[in-house]
Amino acid sequence: MIYLTALLALSGPAFADDQRFLASLRKLEPQTRLEQICDYTVMSRIDRDTGQEADRAKSDVTSRPSHSGDAITAKGGAFRSKGQWYALSYVCQGTPDHLHVTSLHYKIGSTIPESKWASLGLWR
Repeated sequence: MIYLTALLALSGPAFADDQRFLASLRKLEPQTRLEQICDYTVMSRIDRDTGQEADRAKSDVTSRPSHSGDAITAKGGAFRSKGQWYALSYVCQGTPDHLHVTSLHYKIGSTIPESKWASLGLWR
């Protein structure tokens, strides 16, 4: 019991942030919810796997993602790291409520030149 209490105390702010994020996701329609949880998860995975400090991801930069049930395939996405945008594609499987990701496979592409940002809806 003491271990659980200590663990919860140490994770308090992060846990609260996660709960607020999940509460905001619940307000979205299911397709948008799936895109948001997948974008959020791919940013976390990029941080963990590459150390690139992704702070924004979009699944629909050069093309709309395709949905199939609880899965999304984003071939024309992008993510931002340290003020620079990079091409991104991923396949993401979510839970039936679209609040969690069960599998994610992603590929980072090339740097997107700043001269193309405005036409793609990207920003600094």
